Parts: sequence; C-alpha cells; structure tokens
Amino acid sequence: MFIAKVTGSVISTQKVDTMVGHKLLVVEPYRLEAKDRQSLVTTGRTFVAVDMLGSGVGDFVLITQGSSARLTPETKSLPIDCVVIGIVDRAQVESFCVYDRQGDDDEPQAKAQPAPAPKPKPKSEPKPEPTKDQPTKEDSES
Repeated sequence: MFIAKVTGSVISTQKVDTMVGHKLLVVEPYRLEAKDRQSLVTTGRTFVAVDMLGSGVGDFVLITQGSSARLTPETKSLPIDCVVIGIVDRAQVESFCVYDRQGDDDEPQAKAQPAPAPKPKPKSEPKPEPTKDQPTKEDSES
C-alpha cells in the first residue's frame, strides 16, 4: 500500500464492459521525506487508479497496486493494476503528524507538528458551601 494524492481524473467514454461506471483518477504517490522524516513529499510518479470510495482531487488516499488491486470483492473481475482502497484522515510517524485532513490546505504539512497529547479530563471541583454571611441564590431572588 502507498499514500498518494489525487491530482486529476481520466475520462474514458470507450472502455471494456467491466470498466463501465468506474471512476478513474490520476494519483501521485507520496513518501516520507528522508532527512527529517516529518513531512510527505512526492515521488514524482503518477498512476491511474480505479476509485471505489468517492475520493476527489486534493484527497490523500491509500492505493494498492499489482495483483493486490484485484483482491477486493469489488475489483476481483476488473482488469486493473491500481485501486484506491482508503481515504487518509491522518498520517502519523513516530510522534509527528505528517498529514491531517482537517488541517489540509491542499498541500501536505511543510513541517510536521508533534502529535497532540490527549486532553486531561477536567476535575470537578466541589461547589463552596455558602456561609452565614453570604446570601444564597434563593435569598437574593426573594
């Protein structure tokens, strides 16, 4: 499997019967940047992939190639070599988020940010008891 970015689509009005109705996308595989390992960079290659999920231009997707592309029930009888099998929401390497769909501005993050630590649950503090000198809410309403 590879992470790839959808960069375009292919329109083909004449094709074999088994391919009719299948959306074709141009995808560009990405890899982890070698030096800092905190961002994704293009490999410079492109493929045509069958889209089974409804992804679109700008999405980062999971693709599989070769005979593995024909191992799903939906693709077992298709003459394909590359298929989109997932849409990426987030990619994390070690403690760094290298891609997050929510923060996507059509490009992978230039520099990865440390993955956010889980937020601690707020401690419930007991409400202070009113003293005899302090009026209660009921006293102020009457």
